[in-house]
Amino acid sequence: MTVLVYADERFALHDTGPFHPERPDRLHAVADGLVLAGVDDDVERVIARPATDEELFRVHPEAFVRGVEGFCRSGRTHLDADTVVSSASADLARLGSGAGLDAIERLRSGDADAAFVAPRPPGHHATASRAMGFCLYNHVAVAAAALAAAGERVAVIDVDAHHGNGTQDIFYRDPDVLYVSWHQHPLYPGTGRASEIGEGPGRGATWNLPVPAGATGDHYRRSLEELVAPAVEAHGTTWLLVSAGFDAHRDDPLTELGLTSGDYADIVADLLTLVAPGRRVVFLEGGYDLEAIARSTAATVSAMYGERLHPEAPTSGGPGDDVVERVTATRDRVASLGS
Repeated sequence: MTVLVYADERFALHDTGPFHPERPDRLHAVADGLVLAGVDDDVERVIARPATDEELFRVHPEAFVRGVEGFCRSGRTHLDADTVVSSASADLARLGSGAGLDAIERLRSGDADAAFVAPRPPGHHATASRAMGFCLYNHVAVAAAALAAAGERVAVIDVDAHHGNGTQDIFYRDPDVLYVSWHQHPLYPGTGRASEIGEGPGRGATWNLPVPAGATGDHYRRSLEELVAPAVEAHGTTWLLVSAGFDAHRDDPLTELGLTSGDYADIVADLLTLVAPGRRVVFLEGGYDLEAIARSTAATVSAMYGERLHPEAPTSGGPGDDVVERVTATRDRVASLGS
């Protein structure tokens, strides 16, 4: 197995100030995770390349991109109360999107079996025309749009504790991109209700599992079997993109979910079975406890090598089973109406 890793040192130049949770030390925690997994010498580290205008404009209007660039160059620092930038941030966000695109190109060429992309700033809250939630450009959406433009059927599976409102919004009417999200509810940004299942031609291509605080890994694993795998099969998915937010870990300071790195090991390992090797890219989204990032990175990258590393035991017994039952029943009804 060959795994590409994009954890470019330049991403540390995205300066969010001394007290912001989305900080450069997150990259160091990713590096620590590779050592913990015992793959530090095995992964193929790749230097990211920036996304082109054409690649970004598939998702983000030109006026928005130029606005972000101008804001960062201006020396102003706060796009909103949460989203802090520095002069280099727009260029680094472009680099983050380019990393995902470069990973796809290399996987298509047969250079590797999977890729792990750790960009800063992260991406899944960015809508087509709004930067928010620490995010400027939506990296996973840029990658998905490129694949869909090439005729692929793409599944974006989001395990961040916060709903990926930007990704959902971008593809809400698009049947070519399946979006599934587990996330704590209620929690920022307040979207991702179970009733949000897509619109028009995209109806039935969006599935949200808004789980309560304390939800454990058994509910994720159950819904993988009962909801996600059937949805992927029905969709005809050819590429898998994972928004791997490690803030669903029970030690995260911003959230209240109950996962461990052992849960991430099992979730990612099961997700990777849904498509063939060479068609799988994992993107780091949130995650703000450094030790949890390191352990979850170790578990995730080990799963990409076909091994289930459990730095901590997987969890079970927390709340959330009723959410899985309700959403799975809705998915079954929608599928039967479409057949």
